[in-house]
Amino acid sequence: MSKNTAKQVKTRHEMTKAEWTWFLVKKNKTAYFMIAPFMILFFIFTVIPVALSLVLSLTSFNMLEFPEFVFMDNYITLFLDDDLFITALKNTLIFAIATGPASYIIAFIVAWFINEIPPKARAVVTLIFYAPSISGQAFLIWTVLFSPDAYGYANGLLMDMGLIDSPILWFQTKEYVMPLCIIVSLWMSLGTSFLSFIAGLQGINKSLFEAGAIDGIKNRWQELWYVTLPSMKPQLMFGAILAITGAFNFGGIVSSLAGNPSVDYVAYTLTQHLEEYQGVRWEVGYASAISFILFLMMFGSNILITKLIAKVGQ
Repeated sequence: MSKNTAKQVKTRHEMTKAEWTWFLVKKNKTAYFMIAPFMILFFIFTVIPVALSLVLSLTSFNMLEFPEFVFMDNYITLFLDDDLFITALKNTLIFAIATGPASYIIAFIVAWFINEIPPKARAVVTLIFYAPSISGQAFLIWTVLFSPDAYGYANGLLMDMGLIDSPILWFQTKEYVMPLCIIVSLWMSLGTSFLSFIAGLQGINKSLFEAGAIDGIKNRWQELWYVTLPSMKPQLMFGAILAITGAFNFGGIVSSLAGNPSVDYVAYTLTQHLEEYQGVRWEVGYASAISFILFLMMFGSNILITKLIAKVGQ
C-alpha cells in the first residue's frame, strides 16, 4: 500500500461521520449539482406536502381558523367512531387487491405477447391497448354499454336474448356496482405500465437468451424467470408503482360510473371519503388524517412489492 493510500485511510478514520459526508459531497459536487433540480422539486412537491399532511392530521383545521392541535383524536375517531371510514377502507382494500395485482400481471402478459409480433403490427396493437388510458373520458363507453334503459347495449342484448324482461339499473344496483367498476378499472389500467413493459422487453440484450440456452434453460417459462424478468427490473418496479397508485386511487372511476356515494356505499372508497371532508365539509385536519393513512397503505405496498421484485430470478 502506497504512502498516499495509507494517509488517505488514516484521514478517513480521523474524520467524524459528518465531516466524511461533507468530504464526499465536495468530491462529487458535479453529480449533486446535476441531480439538484429534481431533488429540489421532489422536496417541495412531495416531502413537504407529506410532512404537512402528517402535521395537519394532528389538528382541527377548517381553513378559516388557526389549526388547533388535537393530537391523535382524528385517528381515534376514524377507527372507532367513523363507520363510513371503515366501509371505505374495506372497499379500498378490496379494489386494491382485485385490481392492483391483476392489472400488473395483465399489462405484463399483454406486453409479452405483443412483443412477439412483427414491428408494424406491434405498433398498431400497442396503440389499441394504450388508447383507453390516454382518453380521460374512456369510461363513458361503459356508461353507454351499461345504460340503465333499454337503449343500453347490455340491456338490449339481454332483452333480445330473452334473459331479462326489463332493463337492469347496472350502476344503481349494489350487486353489480363493484364488479363493473373493477372491470372498468382493469380495462383502463394498461396505460403507462404497459408501455414501460414493452420498452423493457425491447431493451433486453438478445445475447442473454443465447447464454441462458447454453446454461441449461430449456423452455420459455425458464427463459422468462431467469432472463427476461431480471433484465427488466427497473420497468417492473415502475409498473408496480403505477399499479399501486392506481389501485388505491380508485375513487374517480367509481364517482364517474356510480356517483359519490354509490348506492348503499357499496363502492365507497377512501378517496371519496377524503374528498367529502376536504372539498365539502372543509375539515382539513380530519381529511389530512385520511390522506396520511392512504399514503401509509401505498408506501407499505410499495416496500412489499420492492422486496418481491428483488427476488425475481433468484
